Parts: sequence; structure tokens; C-alpha cells
Amino acid sequence: MENNRQTIDFGKIFKDLWSRKMLLLKVWVVTFILACIYIFPQPRYYDASEVLAPEIVDLSSSGGLGALASNFGVNLGIGMSKDAIYPELYPDLIGSKQFLVSLFDVKVKTLDGKVECDLHTYLLEHQKDAFYNYPKTWLIEKISEWKNSDKPVGKADGKIDPFILSEQDMLLTKALEGMIRCSVNKKTDVVTISIRSQDPLVSATLADSVCQRLQAVITDYRTSKARMDVEYYTKLTEKAKADYDRSVVKYSHFCDTHESTVLQVYASERDKLENEMSMCFSTYQTMQTQLQAAKAKLQERTPVFTILQCSTVPIRPAGPRRMIFVIAMLFLATVCTTLYVGRSEFKKAFAAR
Repeated sequence: MENNRQTIDFGKIFKDLWSRKMLLLKVWVVTFILACIYIFPQPRYYDASEVLAPEIVDLSSSGGLGALASNFGVNLGIGMSKDAIYPELYPDLIGSKQFLVSLFDVKVKTLDGKVECDLHTYLLEHQKDAFYNYPKTWLIEKISEWKNSDKPVGKADGKIDPFILSEQDMLLTKALEGMIRCSVNKKTDVVTISIRSQDPLVSATLADSVCQRLQAVITDYRTSKARMDVEYYTKLTEKAKADYDRSVVKYSHFCDTHESTVLQVYASERDKLENEMSMCFSTYQTMQTQLQAAKAKLQERTPVFTILQCSTVPIRPAGPRRMIFVIAMLFLATVCTTLYVGRSEFKKAFAAR
């Protein structure tokens, strides 16, 4: 059976391309200029990361099965923790509006020392951008001001309220969310928090601040019930101590004023006051015991976070990879030019199929 399949003659394509080398040279020059115009104004960015391991409480004997499954990248969710906020939810927690807005008051400072302010001001006033993005940014700001001129500003007592964000603060929140990356190792529950910003010191500072705020949120969540118990038993202990002190004063005063009295009615009153004092002391002792138990439970519930790798100020920028981008664009331009020059050969080959 005769084979009518047409093959692509790459030799002819390369000859045609060489004969039109001036076209390829012009494409290279134009691509190089456009790629440089696009990539070189892009501001450099720096990555900083911090790695921490949260404490996981083993609550049942099935933890061994969960540990075995974790070796294969499977999280059974049994025998490990009864907390509603477990490590795999940390990225969602960090990406929430409440958490992001709470970071706006973090104090940051650039490596050259020229800028020292809170994160909200840094994102709003000290971000670099390519010159060709200025018209777009200006237009978005004007449209935002026009659309929200009659809307309330999302602030309460001078602080930004995450419940009612302004258009500007919403954009800053989205920009901040794009700067933060949180990943969790499903096998070990190790949490890695990475920050990307335009200044190395800001990246390192923000990475450390995010870890601290995350630890504070988790600690507050896990100890909320225990802290309420401590506050409750503290109030009861203070009340019991006040009652006991009053009973001691009443008993002592009665004994001092009726020291030489031998009437039975006074003896009965003394015994009554003594019993009340004993009951108040017993209650005070019980409340003291409960308070100490609540404090011990609070200490037990307080999570421990181990910092496996602290954030450090990066020395070199993480990007943009300008030379790689230019080379990639030149390669893409070469491929497109080759397809254009050899389009007749490609049409013949595909038509035969």
C-alpha cells in the first residue's frame, strides 16, 4: 500500500529562513527592544520565608494509623487534634480579610532607611511600578474615587474596619494577599510562610510579623475557653476571700467584745460566727484549688510553635529574571518567524494528513 503521507522538509524551511535572514534579524531587534522596554522598568522583588511547626495534640490511640497514612500524603483527620483550626486551614486564615487588615499596623522600614511607616502607608504610597502602568493606575484611582465619593469610609475609631472596607483598602488587601504565600506540608504539618515585596527588609519583617500574628490568633482560639474559666474562678476566689475576711473580722470583734461573758446565748453566737468563718474558709480553699486547676489547664491548652527557620533579609532579588525573559522572548520570536517562513511546507504536510 502506497504511503501518501507528506513529511515536513525542515531543510527547505531552514534554507528559506536563511535566505530571509534580514527578516529574522529585524524580528530579533524589534523583539529585543520591546522585551527590554517591558521587563526592565519592572521593579525588583525579594522573597523572605519563615518555617514553623505547630504543636499537634494526640487525642486518641488511632494517632498511629494517622501517622502511617501521612507517610503516603494522606491526612485521615483522626487521632490528631479536635481543634477547628488545624494547620491545613492556616492558608485560609491568613487570607481572610480580618487577618490581612490586622497587618496594616505593622511597622516596616526599608533597607536604605528612607521609608519608615506602617504597612498600610507603605503599600499605599511607597510602591514602585513600571512607567507604562501609571495611566492605568491613575484611571483606576479616579474611577474608584468617583464611584465611592458618597460611600462611608471603612474606619472605626481611626482603625480600618474589615467589615466595611473602602474601595482603596479593598485593593490594598488584595495586594497584600498576593504578597503572602502560606503552604502546609500534609505529612509533617510544617507551615511555611513566604513574603514577596519590593524591599528585602520589608519582606523579612513582614514574614516575622505574619508568623507572630498567626501564633497569636491560634493561641487566642485554643485558650479562649480556658481563659474564661480562669477569669470566672478568679472572680469567685476574690469574692470568697472577701467573704472570709469579713467573717474573720466579725468573729474577732465578737470575741473581743464578749471576752468575759459566760452566758450561753453569747457562746452560741460565737459558735455560729466560728462556723460561718470555717465555711467561708472552706469555700475560699475550694475556689483557690479550682483557680489553680484552671490556670494549669490554660497552660496546657496554650500551643507551642517551634520556629524551624527564622526569616532573614534576602541578599539577592528573586526577580524579575530580566535576561531569561529577554532570551525567552527572542526564542519565541524565532519560533514564530520560522512558522511564518515555512507556512507553505506546514500547510502541505497537514493537508496530506
